[in-house]
Amino acid sequence: MSVQKLRLKHGWSQQQLADASGLSVRTVQRIEAGEPASTESLKSLAAVFEVDFSTLNPEPNMNNPALTITEQQEKAAFDQVRKLRGFYLHLMKYVVVNLGLLAVNLIFSPHTLWFYWVMLGWGLALLSHAFRVFRPAWVLGPDWEKREVEKRLGRPL
Repeated sequence: MSVQKLRLKHGWSQQQLADASGLSVRTVQRIEAGEPASTESLKSLAAVFEVDFSTLNPEPNMNNPALTITEQQEKAAFDQVRKLRGFYLHLMKYVVVNLGLLAVNLIFSPHTLWFYWVMLGWGLALLSHAFRVFRPAWVLGPDWEKREVEKRLGRPL
């Protein structure tokens, strides 16, 4: 079972897990990201979660190296949530910083409005981030590909 699943099952943050296990937060992050962990780290986590060490350190299965469909779906869902969180943090920073720049602009040089140039440049970067996170289906997505293939074949797939 993954460390992240166990942590979320207990309702702990990464910081709380790090404090309880005696590991650094960065070590917890690396383990949750799928990087290999030392035996000592896994034993410490197993003790905190009150599970057997072998549940955190499964033997590699050479017969079935690929993830199961459920594990793939869970990994994809976690990845999407991380991307979404990153976008929302980016959006909050954009709003806070640009409100601050607006205030500075209006206080120190109200006759020359320059803050909107920062908003424009950063806004384009934010828009690009949004397209990467939300991937609108109408922009060259799988449905578009299917329609194009059907159009070229002259028949439905």
